[in-house]
Amino acid sequence: MGVIEFELTRTVPAGIDAVFARLADIEGHNEWMPDKGSMLRRTTQTSPGAPALGTTYLDDTSYGPTPGEIAEFQPPHTLVYHWWDKTKRGRFKLEGWPAYRLEATDDETTLVHHHAKMRTYGMYRLATPFLRRIAMKERTVTLEALAASFGPGGHAVG
Repeated sequence: MGVIEFELTRTVPAGIDAVFARLADIEGHNEWMPDKGSMLRRTTQTSPGAPALGTTYLDDTSYGPTPGEIAEFQPPHTLVYHWWDKTKRGRFKLEGWPAYRLEATDDETTLVHHHAKMRTYGMYRLATPFLRRIAMKERTVTLEALAASFGPGGHAVG
């Protein structure tokens, strides 16, 4: 098994409750994620109700459909998604945990600590270095789009 882990931090020009709500709104990602530069084409919530622990979704990506669920949900500070890709026999090829830890710096600014973790299995371990570059690009695009969705003022930290 190969493991990819890294952390990105962004300042988002919005209050912590608004940032958490935007990240937790699964289908809302379709409104603020860019049409170009991301592998995500569309995301759809597949379980009923408001997003919560265990809520399921399906990402339509340039690599194919990727199911997932909300693995941790503690408003307004912690949100962790878990997605996976399996073989036809049900064995994991890849799985990931995009995690968001939010910290209010004041009423109108939130620091987003984004911890990305991915595991590769079987022959996909050979692609781990390549997949790390893809993951870094995708997670950066996501954070930049999140910050931009609230208007000017979002930027990288550290």
